[in-house]
Amino acid sequence: MAAPKKGRSASAQSRPGRSLALILIAIVALTGGMFLSGHSTPRLGIDLAGGTSITLEAKNEPGQPNAINKTNMNTAVDIMNRRVNGLGVSEAEVQTQGDRNIIVNIPKGTNSKQAREQVGTTAKLYFRPVLATEVSGGAATASPSPKPSSSDSSKDKASDKATDKATSSSSATPSATATSQGRAVTDALKADATPSGTAKASASAKASASTSATPSPSGSVDPATAKLQAQYAALDCTDKAVRAKAGDGVKPTDPTVACGKNSSGQWQKYVLGPAEVSGTDIKSAAAVFDTQSAAGWKVTMDFTSGGSKKFADITGKLAKNQSPQNQFAIVLDGEVVSDPYVSQALTGGNAEISGSFTQTEAQDLANMLKYGALPLTFKEASVTTVTAALGGEQLHAGLIAGAIGLGLVIIYLVVYYRGLSIIAIASLMVSAVLTYVIMALLGPAIGFALNLPAVCGAIVAIGITADSFIVFFERIRDEIREGRSLRPAVERAWPRARRTILVSDFVSFLAAAVLFIVTVGKVQGFAFTLGLTTLLDVVVVFLFTKPLMTILARKKFFASGHSWSGLDPKRLGAQPPLRRTRRASAPVDTKEA
Repeated sequence: MAAPKKGRSASAQSRPGRSLALILIAIVALTGGMFLSGHSTPRLGIDLAGGTSITLEAKNEPGQPNAINKTNMNTAVDIMNRRVNGLGVSEAEVQTQGDRNIIVNIPKGTNSKQAREQVGTTAKLYFRPVLATEVSGGAATASPSPKPSSSDSSKDKASDKATDKATSSSSATPSATATSQGRAVTDALKADATPSGTAKASASAKASASTSATPSPSGSVDPATAKLQAQYAALDCTDKAVRAKAGDGVKPTDPTVACGKNSSGQWQKYVLGPAEVSGTDIKSAAAVFDTQSAAGWKVTMDFTSGGSKKFADITGKLAKNQSPQNQFAIVLDGEVVSDPYVSQALTGGNAEISGSFTQTEAQDLANMLKYGALPLTFKEASVTTVTAALGGEQLHAGLIAGAIGLGLVIIYLVVYYRGLSIIAIASLMVSAVLTYVIMALLGPAIGFALNLPAVCGAIVAIGITADSFIVFFERIRDEIREGRSLRPAVERAWPRARRTILVSDFVSFLAAAVLFIVTVGKVQGFAFTLGLTTLLDVVVVFLFTKPLMTILARKKFFASGHSWSGLDPKRLGAQPPLRRTRRASAPVDTKEA
């Protein structure tokens, strides 16, 4: 039974070329991917490459004089940091300054415009029913009616009247110019889709009731409704300044006016009822590419249990209305991003926003919905450019220190291990190539940015990698000291060295992981780089160092124990193995025998 086991072991040992070929293919593939992606150098952090510094000032909310406080400011910092630095390695810095300012530092190479939108957007999302809409400068499909002020029961009656009024208004103006916005919210469960594939959404009939009712017997118009009508008539959505102020300071429970672009790129203006579903009712959101239709990128949303019930209730009520009062608007920070209509109640608890999104737009919207709305509204106080002069000097000094350390390690290896230093230096080079290429690829992949602490982590990794070689070489020397030849010594030393290397690297990786979890900012860059290089050390030792040592052990220079091989038995103090020799037998006297 022992013979087959020995044969299998010998077969495995005789094919170290497979491991070398595997790591060579990996290096070529990663290097090719690096050049094809157009990112041949690692993305640098703000301390090494400079970047943009944005100062955001918190604004007072209407009716909330004490909203600007330490708790809300810290919450805003946390949300902004997750938006622009989700994995903690993109080197975007977010911190408070004083009582009402937040400083955001964005490294060079990051899309500063996109990052500014990410951190500055409040991301307050509401689902509001559409009461009237038209192309800015066109004809309305409906107009707001006087706002009733009564109990809940009277509101329900007013809702029925509002529905009838909307129906007659819609049928009376068949040539209305209003159009749907093109982006649709549909139920994620396709079983709820209508035969025509129309979009679905939610709103509230009760919301319509709050803004649509018959005039009072005296013919007077409620002042709030009259004001809303005047705002709607004067609203010019083609004017950026007017759009920015539309609905400014309006509470979610009040009707408002808003602007948004339709599918043809024209600005559309709306009269919207009170919000019935808010962004806080969304449990999760994700950007998904729709391969089943021409919709392209879309944002899928999952509601909370409470949000699912609201969504089902209001879509069931809205489905009874006529256009445009069977539509509702998805309003993000005061701007309508979608105005789909409802044809039936949606009970799946899932919805999606689809249409003419680009990948970046879909991912940004999903990111803001996922991480939640900011508790405060901010305005940009200043935007400045940060230079990398100081960081460049520190990097230069750090690289000099790293080069000195690497040179000392190589000198030590050459003097002490002689020929074996070839294996160690080649392994260090392979580890350096893999580290560089992976860092360059991680920039566009996860936003990784190389900063000064990360450079320190890479320098520390030189010692970790060299330590693995030393453990392996010393195990081989121990076997030679016991009188074994080189090839058996390599194979017997490897299992013992492998255990020691794995335990040592596990401890280093565990320390890096804990440091990454419990720290923030630049220290995370150090921990991330240290953990990455520790994993690469295991890969290099297993797939390069050991196979290369196995191949060189067959060469005469190493196998014969040359004095410059680093494995000379005499220099190691090895005793030659004892060999028994036959003693010549004395002649036998046949006569005596």
